[in-house]
Amino acid sequence: MNDDRVALYVDDWRVWQHAARLSPSMIGERCRLIDRFAAESDCQPAHADATDIVVWLHSHDDWGDSTMATYQSYLGAWFKWLQLTDRRPDNPMIKVGTARYPDREPRPVTDADIPRLMATRMWRSTRVMIYLALLAGLRVHEIAKVRGEDIDMSARVIWVKGKGRKLRSIPLHPILTEIASTMPEKGWWFPMRGHPAMHVHSKSVSDVVGRTMRRAGVKGTPHSLRHWYATTLLDDGADLRVVQELMRHKSIQSTVVYTKVPDARRKQAVDRLDPMRAAWSPTNRRVEVPIGT
Repeated sequence: MNDDRVALYVDDWRVWQHAARLSPSMIGERCRLIDRFAAESDCQPAHADATDIVVWLHSHDDWGDSTMATYQSYLGAWFKWLQLTDRRPDNPMIKVGTARYPDREPRPVTDADIPRLMATRMWRSTRVMIYLALLAGLRVHEIAKVRGEDIDMSARVIWVKGKGRKLRSIPLHPILTEIASTMPEKGWWFPMRGHPAMHVHSKSVSDVVGRTMRRAGVKGTPHSLRHWYATTLLDDGADLRVVQELMRHKSIQSTVVYTKVPDARRKQAVDRLDPMRAAWSPTNRRVEVPIGT
């Protein structure tokens, strides 16, 4: 095999990322992209210049805008590491530039979908997974790792280690409090079949919940349940800052992506606009203003 088809330093980068405590899924995706770059291009990724990168990216016009932006961020991390560790003197991604992520519209499941989903026949473990997404906003990989030790019944919170390995507490909804009282106090809530010392994979959670949603005729993905959690919190009057805390987002801009403002609230907001509000102020005399001539 041509040496250019085998990406240099990828194994070293993988170890470096593990030491930085990045998630295994993120590390795997990044390294696979560099291996793919090596397999599909005529150059060694560690030695690629800006033109090599642009030509390779251009060959993938089948990638959507979001995918392209994500992959360019992976390449940026790769070349930044090569430069940081003195494996090359420059970072060609500075010349390539950074692709912008497209604006994303929140896609929560609808209120009408929830009763239909919960009325569908499913395993009890699947029902618990769905409630953890709906009422605690957990991601699928967080659901997979829930343990009895994560539940504090006296404080009525569940402790969750999310992105960046940050440990945060989330108030337990009454339904989840009731569920927790019936689940194991120690060990995984969702152990791997045949391997009770291990938890199920996040893909297993995504697959089983996704299949249940499709069987119920509910559009969306398991992550859409988390969207519903954020959107409904906001619609029920929670402050956006509170929603950010409950979603465990570092930036409030991330929270905005998840929160769809209902059309009824937007209409009400517009209907309340009064162009003559200053004229009705107690300090001003009421003035009749003609609508037209």
